Amino acid sequence: MLGDAVELVNLLRGLPVIQMLGPVPGTARRGGAGGAGGVGSGSGGVDQGLLDKVRALLAKAESTSFAEEAEALTAKAQQLMARHSIDEALLAAQRTVTVEPIGRRIGIDNPYEAAKAILLNVIAGANRCHAVWAKHLGSSTVVGYPSDIDAVELLYTSLLVQATTAMTHAGTRQDRHGRSRTRSFRQSFLTAFATRIGERLRVATEQASAQAVAEAGDPRLLPVLASRDESVRAAVAAMFPEVVEKSVSGTDREGLAFGRAAADLATLRIRDEVAGSSSKAG
Repeated sequence: MLGDAVELVNLLRGLPVIQMLGPVPGTARRGGAGGAGGVGSGSGGVDQGLLDKVRALLAKAESTSFAEEAEALTAKAQQLMARHSIDEALLAAQRTVTVEPIGRRIGIDNPYEAAKAILLNVIAGANRCHAVWAKHLGSSTVVGYPSDIDAVELLYTSLLVQATTAMTHAGTRQDRHGRSRTRSFRQSFLTAFATRIGERLRVATEQASAQAVAEAGDPRLLPVLASRDESVRAAVAAMFPEVVEKSVSGTDREGLAFGRAAADLATLRIRDEVAGSSSKAG
């Protein structure tokens, strides 16, 4: 028995640290939205009707064989979520509603987990969130406001499907000696895809923000958004005080070129009809 106890203690000491994302059992307050590490969506969640609409748009983007159609559908989904986030931030400020950033773990599966983590990271950044990848846990923790995290999770799932489909269609690769370089090609493909998609998502979000500011006519909007960004950064610092940033790049030039080209086919270009639809979000 003593030997078993010692073995258990040694095992527990060797386990990786996992950040607490929710209150200790028995300490949560009914109806609370949670603190920086809370898990409840509370009043900060996305309207179910909007989520259903975004899911439907992304499902069509995944299933269509026409790049232009997928582009418009994905852009429309991003615009809807970005505009909803902005509207929610202003509404919360007007009503002095207390909604705090939370953390949510999203699985990052093998293979090519580094490239997938990059994709999640750029999607998070475009939606006012931060993603911290824990390779040993097979997941990333996305920190942000509940509705923004919902958007990140939806877009990540859809864009990963689109990226994987394009990567598979690109086929396998061999070097001049007949040895497989498919893994290197695909890792580079997904890395380039993620980088390019991140650029496009940021443009979409910036345009949605500019439109919202012009339409709102409320001088408090920009300070409110800046305050929320600062709250997310503070929550990340509290949850991950020793986080280390690392860059990941592809080594296969052909894979990088093909991945960037695939991301261009899924360009999140903002069209007039998309912008018009996004103004109805929320």
